[in-house]
Amino acid sequence: MRKFAWINAYRHLENDLALPVRTTEGSAGYDLASAESLTIAAGQTLLVPTGLKVYMEPTDVLLIIIRSSLAVKNHLVLANQVGVIDRDYVDNDSNEGHIMVPILNLAQSAVAIERGQRVAQAIFVSYQLTDNDQARGQRYGGFGSTDPT
Repeated sequence: MRKFAWINAYRHLENDLALPVRTTEGSAGYDLASAESLTIAAGQTLLVPTGLKVYMEPTDVLLIIIRSSLAVKNHLVLANQVGVIDRDYVDNDSNEGHIMVPILNLAQSAVAIERGQRVAQAIFVSYQLTDNDQARGQRYGGFGSTDPT
């Protein structure tokens, strides 16, 4: 099962904002929108909330990539270049698996992001495991945490 869902703190948006969709049949990515209006100061990195979590198949990963138009027109980039959302990030105790987009403003002035503005693309990718894979840990943390204890 692959699907996006609202985290509890943003469930009130489900009547105002749509879950991510692909714009065309040929699109690989699902557009992720900002769940809040905010301003990113020049040189600042800000975690842009989407209000979303994602459920995936056992060997799926969700890659987050900045929308080309934001990069070219507004000089915004992902602070980590490509975001990686692991399957076990969803419903974690720390933040319920909230997909946050770390955007860095390389422009000389502040850039406003409006609620509902598409900021990134999410692409599902299947990956392979080695025959001798030994991963047995469990995720306990949220954003930026893979603590396999």
